Amino acid sequence: MKLFLDTADVAVIRELAETGLVDGVTTNPSLIAKSGRNIAEVIAEICACVEGPVSAEVTATDLEGMISEGRHLAGIAGNVLVKLPLTWDGLKAARRFSQDGIGTNVTLCFSAAQALLAAKAGASFISPFVGRLDDHGADGLSLIEEIRDLYDQHGFETEVLAASLRTPAHVTGAALAGADAATLPPDIFRSLVKHPLTDRGLDQFLSDWRATGQTIL
Repeated sequence: MKLFLDTADVAVIRELAETGLVDGVTTNPSLIAKSGRNIAEVIAEICACVEGPVSAEVTATDLEGMISEGRHLAGIAGNVLVKLPLTWDGLKAARRFSQDGIGTNVTLCFSAAQALLAAKAGASFISPFVGRLDDHGADGLSLIEEIRDLYDQHGFETEVLAASLRTPAHVTGAALAGADAATLPPDIFRSLVKHPLTDRGLDQFLSDWRATGQTIL
């Protein structure tokens, strides 16, 4: 499963990209606003940090506005995905971009029926929001499974990008449910490597080694 960072903090992206484990980046208007910077500059810098897809979201809510903004965003770099809301105009825009060879990420998905429409529109990625569904008493990971089954049964090529992930368990759950990719905040990405028994075991190994008085080099 691909791992994307959900952030517009270029310094953090550069740092974590050095692990070689970052496959892409997702942004949204809230993250761009938090950065306090010009969207075109931020997206260009992020695209220079990672080779994989970088989602840049339109803010227009009408079809022609989405098309204009999307074309502008796609022109920033070759690995930009135009991020579109799951509305009728968003789906129409996804269809238009698909026909023109421009990749898209259709976001704010909360049902398999919505995911079906996005796939038929030719979306490159669909982003089901796991954590937000959990917040409302639903099972977000079950939605990932439903979409995976739906796409596999009907041969859709749209990739399932699990979003709104809040814990390492969400990440592994999304992987087991068949998500093609997951996007996660930097703190959750960092926490994936953590386990108290790993730290305890390493401390014991090092303590035992120091007691030998040896060095490897």
